[in-house]
Amino acid sequence: MSRIEARRDEDTVAAGGLVDRLLGGLPAEAVLTDPDVTASYANDMASFCPAGVPAVVVLPRTVEQVQHVMRVATELRVPVVPQGARTGLSGAANASEGCVVLSLIKMDRILEINPIDRTAVVEPGVINATLSRAVGEHGLYYPPDPSSWEMCTIGGNIGTASGGLCCVKYGVTAEYVLGLDVVLADGRLMSTGRRTAKGVAGYDLTRLFVGSEGSLGIVVRAILALRPQPPQQLVLAAEFASAADACDAVCRIMAGGHVPSLLEIMDRTTVKAVNDLASMGLPETTEALLLAAFDTPDPAADLAAVGALCEAAGATEVVPADDAAESELLLQARRLSLTALEAVKGTTMIDDVCVPRSRLGDMLEGIERIAEKYRLTIGVCAHAGDGNTHPTVCFDAQDPDESRRARESFDEIMALGLELGGTITGEHGVGVLKKEWLAREIGPVGLEMQRGVKQVFDPLGILNPGKLF
Repeated sequence: MSRIEARRDEDTVAAGGLVDRLLGGLPAEAVLTDPDVTASYANDMASFCPAGVPAVVVLPRTVEQVQHVMRVATELRVPVVPQGARTGLSGAANASEGCVVLSLIKMDRILEINPIDRTAVVEPGVINATLSRAVGEHGLYYPPDPSSWEMCTIGGNIGTASGGLCCVKYGVTAEYVLGLDVVLADGRLMSTGRRTAKGVAGYDLTRLFVGSEGSLGIVVRAILALRPQPPQQLVLAAEFASAADACDAVCRIMAGGHVPSLLEIMDRTTVKAVNDLASMGLPETTEALLLAAFDTPDPAADLAAVGALCEAAGATEVVPADDAAESELLLQARRLSLTALEAVKGTTMIDDVCVPRSRLGDMLEGIERIAEKYRLTIGVCAHAGDGNTHPTVCFDAQDPDESRRARESFDEIMALGLELGGTITGEHGVGVLKKEWLAREIGPVGLEMQRGVKQVFDPLGILNPGKLF
C-alpha cells in the first residue's frame, strides 16, 4: 500500500494551504473546489471500484501548470490522480480520498502533423476521433480506435494502452507512441523516445509509461506514428449456429494467412441487445455473428476467400457488404454492443480477458457455462482476430444477491482466461478492479520488480495511489 493511500489528516492538508498553493501557479478558473463539482470527477465508468472524495480538481492548460501542480503535491505529500475523459473501465481514474484530481482535458491541442515523417505531436486531452479526422485530411491514418473513440482522449489511451477494433492488423496504442514528454512526481520534465523511424538508445522508457495508468508520471505531450490512409474497407457478416463454429472460422482465417483489418464476434445475447437498442436488423436467429473486414486494394476478393472459409467452418449464411455505407452500418452495430448490453439490466461489468486465438472457442464456451452457473445474462463481443474477449455481465445494481453473483462470475471469467494461457486485461488496464488478479498473473517476483519501478519514479507514492498493486 502507498504511504499516502490511507486518508490524510485533513487539518494537515488545510494547514499546508493546498488550494492557495495551487492558485499560485494556476488561474482561478482552473481550480475547482465546489464539492458538488469535484464529486463529479470521482469515478470512471467501471463498476465495483471504490473512489474517494477529491480535495480539489485542477484543469491545467500548459506543461508549466502541470509541473506546478506536481511540485505543490510533492511538497505537501498530497496524492494526485491524473484523468482524461474518464471512459475507462477499470477504476484507474478513480479519485483517492483528499487527492488532487489532475484533469488533462483542457490540454487538447494537435501541435503538429508531419506527412513526411508520418508523425503527429499532440497534447493528452486530444480526442481520439478528432486526431483521426485531422490526420485523415493529410492522407494519413492513426489506427488505434477504441469503441469510445468519439469521447476518449489520447492521454487516456496511452495510460491504459488501449486497443480497438483494428488491432488484428494494425496493433495497439503502444505501437504508435514514439516519444513522450512526462512531468514526474517532483515536477521535473522528462522526454522519452524519439521522432525518428528507428531508435534504440537506452532503455525504452516510452513503452514503460504506456499502460502505466498515471502511476509513474503525467504525460503532457506525445509523438505518435501515423500510417498512410488505407483504402476504404469492406465488411462481411457471417452467421453461425454456435460460437464454436465461429471461433473455428477465426482460426481458419488466421491460419490461412489472411490479414483482415477487423475480425469481430458478437454472440446471440449481444446481437439481440443491439437490435433492442437501435433496431439494427441484425439476425437474431444466429448464435454468433462474425464480422470480417479488409482494407486491401481488392477487398471483395479477400472477403470472398474468407467467406469460403466461414462456410467450411459451418456458417449458415455469409453476406458481404456491397459498399462502404453498408459496411459502416455493420461496424456501427458492433460499436453499439457495450452500450446495448448496459441497457439490458442497467449495470454492467465489462471484462477484457485476452486468450490465444486457438483457445477462443474454449473461452466462449466457458463463459456460457459461467452465465448458467450464476443465473446471469452475460453477452460477449470480442476482437476475435487477437483473442481479446469482452464478456459483459449484465445485472441489477439494486439487487444485492445479483450484484454478488455478478462480481463472482467476473472473477471466474478472469480465472478461466488465465487457465487458458491468457491475460486478465488486453486493453482496459488493471486500475482498482483487477489489482489482486495482476498479482496472480505476474507472480511475486514480477510484482516485486514492478513495485521497484514505481518506487524509482514515485518515491513518495503520490501518483495515482492504490492502482495496479
